[in-house]
Amino acid sequence: MQTNITGHHIEVTPALRAYTTEKLQRIARHFDHVISIDVILKVESNLKYAEGKINAAGTPKVLFAQQTGDDMYAAIDGLADKLDKQVRRHKDRIRGHHASAAKRAPLG
Repeated sequence: MQTNITGHHIEVTPALRAYTTEKLQRIARHFDHVISIDVILKVESNLKYAEGKINAAGTPKVLFAQQTGDDMYAAIDGLADKLDKQVRRHKDRIRGHHASAAKRAPLG
């Protein structure tokens, strides 16, 4: 999994980079087919923005999430939560639990 972290109007410090990669590691634990994650950290006026895009195998489009907050670390936490939820939903769709329920239905 390749992780790209860039800053827009903010310098990405080693501590910020380490915190972001640590939070995004749980996405890799939930879904093995993540190709790359692109994270952009932005500061505009007093709000901090964190947005991320995930390229995953079997996905025709990228998974995108954005989070704002008063603190950059809080924005990163919210972004990681949103991306993790999207990846878990994508994984459930790929596994196709809905199709197996139709196979078990009695014929009649």
